[in-house]
Amino acid sequence: MNLNIAIFGLSITSSWGNGHATTYRALIQALARRGHRVTFFERDQPWYRAHRDLDQPEYCRVELYERLSQVAGCFSRQVAEADLVILGSYVPDGIALADWITSTARGVTAFYDIDTPVTLANLERGSSDYLAAHLIPRFDLFLSFTGGPVLRLIEQQYGSPRARALYCAADIDQHAPLRTPVKWDLGYLGTYSADRQVTLEQLVIEPARQFADRRFAVAGAQYPGNLNWPANVTLFAHLPPREHSGFYCAQRFTLNITRADMITTGYSPSVRLFEAAACGTPIISDAWPGLETFFKPGAEILVAGDARDIVEILTTMPDEQRLNIAAAARRRLISAHTPERRARDLEDYYAEVLRDEASVATAGVA
Repeated sequence: MNLNIAIFGLSITSSWGNGHATTYRALIQALARRGHRVTFFERDQPWYRAHRDLDQPEYCRVELYERLSQVAGCFSRQVAEADLVILGSYVPDGIALADWITSTARGVTAFYDIDTPVTLANLERGSSDYLAAHLIPRFDLFLSFTGGPVLRLIEQQYGSPRARALYCAADIDQHAPLRTPVKWDLGYLGTYSADRQVTLEQLVIEPARQFADRRFAVAGAQYPGNLNWPANVTLFAHLPPREHSGFYCAQRFTLNITRADMITTGYSPSVRLFEAAACGTPIISDAWPGLETFFKPGAEILVAGDARDIVEILTTMPDEQRLNIAAAARRRLISAHTPERRARDLEDYYAEVLRDEASVATAGVA
């Protein structure tokens, strides 16, 4: 089964200020290795153009367009002929694109929600500008970064014929343990978000203030210039994906912080969680429903609720226990959370649609 796949996504050419690029790159590389042909369509936004760290990758074709009005004239044939057409979340003019894609495509169609809890919250408020509720039933698949009970909700409340989990993953060729000196006791990698900042203050800034002799690091774009960082916190404005492994491996522990909507919904692992595990760095995470379905707390991941938990981990945990937890997380990742696994999941979902359509056709003939 070698598929012709068309993907309209936020960005694959720039990882600046978004985690979408990392996800698309890993998944599409895995699809290419499995014999599929992928074309990625991206709106050429000035902020991504200014921070572009990938032009024309070897594993897919990238088509840039400047405005919605170009899409139908330039790409109708490619969309109509594709076996599978995917529209991602947060794509500009996503509602218009969803309408056009589901009207034009002759193959299987899917909405890939890399921001499911945010999308559902926006739909509830009637404020989503990249997906409308009435368009969800028109997609054959709703592929969700969030699993668990929310999948049934998407089917029952919003009418999706098939809501399926397609989590992010970590490329173990790009993210792997490195021999590098440890520079920081605790680090965090993530774009600024107001709802995560409260947790960052509790789990990084407060411990840093308590322990001036220990070293901390935060890396990510869009942090406001008026934040009061302690002197022992190193701040990086942006780290491209090729530098993530070096950053993780230079930490004794790394921190995973989850957005508020994703905590409420649960079952929403971040790509940074998997990257850190792939690098063999011990992870401390905030708590959220479903975490235990990805990594076992206490054995593969550590959970912290406040600064006291962080301080206890940093000051009392023996190195042997710390490294054993990291090794167990990496084993779990390799067995369950690689791009190859996600590519196989996508193939299975595609085949499921074809089986269902064949069954309906057979029943109609009978």
